[in-house]
Amino acid sequence: MKTLFVSYRVTDLDRSLGFYTALGYTELGRVEIGDGACLAILKFPEEPAASLELVHRPGAGPVDVGSGFDHLAIQVEALATTRETLAEAGLSPGPLQYPGGPHGPKTSWLTDPDGYRIELVEWPSGHADGITAEDFT
Repeated sequence: MKTLFVSYRVTDLDRSLGFYTALGYTELGRVEIGDGACLAILKFPEEPAASLELVHRPGAGPVDVGSGFDHLAIQVEALATTRETLAEAGLSPGPLQYPGGPHGPKTSWLTDPDGYRIELVEWPSGHADGITAEDFT
């Protein structure tokens, strides 16, 4: 088994698509699900398949992120460059952070239009993609 994608509701689909395409996602397509609701399926250009689904249900009112969702983590190649690109696109990435110390990953945080938090992560040179069992040995 493997995780296919993350899915969450958005209040304004156009606004959210503007945010996520500025972040680097591309839209694969949409599925109309009735009553004006639809699913927008997104992926990063280098990904083989979808990794994010935005669910827009206009009749359900504004999204309340609440306390059940913490954040989405996205791996980047060069965090400093990514932060500059996002700022040029009108997004507001936070400062560089080093949560694991100077030899650990670099991170930066931003928030989407509905309040979902996004962590951008640059792994140190030589580190495997993502968190693996080796990170806990």
